[in-house]
Amino acid sequence: MTVKTLAIALLASLLLTGCGQIDPNSPLGQRKALFKQMLKTSEDLGGMLRGRLAFDEQRFAEGAVRLDQLSRQPWQHFPQVEKDDRSNARDEVWQRQERFQELVDEMESSTAALVEATTRPPLEPARLGAPMQRVEDACEACHKEFRAF
Repeated sequence: MTVKTLAIALLASLLLTGCGQIDPNSPLGQRKALFKQMLKTSEDLGGMLRGRLAFDEQRFAEGAVRLDQLSRQPWQHFPQVEKDDRSNARDEVWQRQERFQELVDEMESSTAALVEATTRPPLEPARLGAPMQRVEDACEACHKEFRAF
């Protein structure tokens, strides 16, 4: 292989690598980042309730507030009309906006209920399980209808 051929192959691979990147400032990049933060926060809370992580009342309450704040942010980054979007969202997100908004409302109310449950000490995993399950169910319901796996 000549140096010229090797240089062309290297340049082509670098260009193709850059094509797969998502602009972090685009609506897609912003909502993906928010969903990742939501997932991490939710996994930590669920881990505390299921014994995978040590239960810490303060960390759980702070995580519930954080999850509630995050749950209200991604939706603004879904354009009303489908654009050239390389996301995992199905076309139905844009075609069934009313149903999508119902599921958004369910998510937001479930995270608010989780925060409310953390305002009544002492915090006990057994008492927080149902509100956390409601949050997880809200995530799953939206994914089943609108996410292409």
